[in-house]
Amino acid sequence: MIGGQGREPAIRLLSRAADLPAAAWDRLAGAGNPFSSYAFLTALEDSGSATAHAGWQPVHLLAESADGTPTGLLPGYLKSHSQGEYVFDHGWANAWERAGHRYYPKLQHATPFTPASAPKLLSADPLVRARLVAASETLARNNALSSAHATFLGDTDAEIFASAGWLERNDIQFHWRNDGFSGFADFLGALSSRKRKALRREREAALSAIDEIEWLTGSDLTEAAWDSFWAFYQDTSSRKWGRPYLTRAFFSLIGERMADRVMLVMARKDGRHVAGALNFLGAECLYGRQWGCIEDIPFLHFELCYHQAIDIAGDRKLARVEAGAQGAHKVSRGYQPVLTRSMHYLPDPGFRAAVADYLERERPAVEAEARALAEALPFRAG
Repeated sequence: MIGGQGREPAIRLLSRAADLPAAAWDRLAGAGNPFSSYAFLTALEDSGSATAHAGWQPVHLLAESADGTPTGLLPGYLKSHSQGEYVFDHGWANAWERAGHRYYPKLQHATPFTPASAPKLLSADPLVRARLVAASETLARNNALSSAHATFLGDTDAEIFASAGWLERNDIQFHWRNDGFSGFADFLGALSSRKRKALRREREAALSAIDEIEWLTGSDLTEAAWDSFWAFYQDTSSRKWGRPYLTRAFFSLIGERMADRVMLVMARKDGRHVAGALNFLGAECLYGRQWGCIEDIPFLHFELCYHQAIDIAGDRKLARVEAGAQGAHKVSRGYQPVLTRSMHYLPDPGFRAAVADYLERERPAVEAEARALAEALPFRAG
């Protein structure tokens, strides 16, 4: 317990998300973003994907009123490494350890393995939100942790952390904005002639090499479909990271617990699925996550991950598509560079000063890169 006094809420640590009833969690999280939901976070923990053994020990901060009513949440994890975060601090870790200190464990306020914006300070009360930030700092100091980090924040959350003195770091993602498009074909009309022809040829090449594309959601998410996607995910994640972050059980659990918020895009050829892309549905956004294949088909990655996502957003009248971390190739497909925000707390004054200096030098370079990428967008002039 991190006690409060007067009007300040008391803060209790949860060793797993399931220690709070689902209804209480989701009342605080709201329904707009799937990655703040009880179903998603418990699926990560219950499947063995985000556990102490995997280097993600849950330490969720729960604010409670005097009568024990939950008033706020800040999901968190003690991390024994820096994998699965997508805001890279390996250089900070190496520098701190070369100075004779221990960087791990650190405190991470993030959605594991998910570089997508999501609320972290889950409360409507400004006092509670500020208290949760202060509790994170106290937890880090009292346990001699090197640092605390809050990643992929919306502007409201970022400003609250910033007002507490946390250091801001920016990076670049690529989001597609739906300016009233009904789907991919409609979107092509907004592009320059040369870019429009290139993307049309790209789509035709991908579609001509397969039999069909299926959108699977709700009751269509069968275990057979997950078995196919698991094979794709294993292949791709093994090549990118050496081993998959997510367990097979995770996919079954999201199929059980949040099937209506999942959209699995699968390509079929010769009677079997050969590639797939996993997306999550928010109130206003389609979030692209994992992709994989068992057959190398030119342009199919672009079709399943980007073009089909535009079709889904148009069909469901979603405001945007967040296509995940990295990938400047998304720009030529109409995905615009967007600055992401993360906030960082370092209790040691010397370490904080060194990181602050680094961020001051990094920030203009990130902003310049975003401007340069924006100039390469394929939209027609005027």
